[in-house]
Amino acid sequence: MILLQLSAGQGPVECSKAVGLALKTIEKQCREKGIKFDIVEAIEMKERGCFKSALLQLDSTKGDSAKQLAESWQGAMLWVCQSQYRPKHKRKNWYFSGQMYEINETQLDKGVTFQTCRASGAGGQHVNTTDSAVRATHTATGISVRVESERSQHANKRMARALLFQKLETAKLEQMTQQEKARWQQHWEVERGNPVKTFKGEKFALVK
Repeated sequence: MILLQLSAGQGPVECSKAVGLALKTIEKQCREKGIKFDIVEAIEMKERGCFKSALLQLDSTKGDSAKQLAESWQGAMLWVCQSQYRPKHKRKNWYFSGQMYEINETQLDKGVTFQTCRASGAGGQHVNTTDSAVRATHTATGISVRVESERSQHANKRMARALLFQKLETAKLEQMTQQEKARWQQHWEVERGNPVKTFKGEKFALVK
C-alpha cells in the first residue's frame, strides 16, 4: 500500500490552499497514469479548497507507478503566488510538504485486530443491512479507527489500515522529546530552502 501525506504544517491559509491545489494536480496525474486515488483523511479549512493536511492512498495494478508518483511529491515544495486572501501582503512564497509511506499490509496486520459492524447513516439498503463497516484497533497502543465510507467490507478494511497507520505516525510524533522535535524542525527549515518542486501563479504551474 502506498500512502502520501500532504501537509501545510504551521503555515498560513495560503499554504493550505497550496495543498488543495496539489490534491487536484495529483488526482489528474493519477487519472492519466491509471492509478487509483483515494483521500483517506483530510483536514479542511473554512476557506474553500484549503486543506491543513490530507492523507492519500494510491494503488496501481501495473508496476510501481503509484510509488513513483508518490515519491515525486516527497519533500518540501514551494508555491509562488500573490495571496488571494491578503492582496496587499508582500510575501509570495508558500511552503507545504509531502511524505510517502510504503506499508506492508501483512506486517501491519500482525499487531491489529479487525471487527466488522453494521454501517450507519445514509447509503441505501445495502449499507444498512450488511456488516460492511470496519473497526481496526492497534493492540499495543489501543488506538482505534472506524471506517464505513466504502460499500464493501474489503475496501473499508484497506481504508482502515491506512487511517490507523497515519494515527500511529501522529502518535509517534507527539511522543517525541523536545530535543527530537527541535531536530525535526531544523530539518524542515533546511528543506524549505531547497524545494523539490516549485509551482507558480494561480494556475499552479510547475516550474521546477
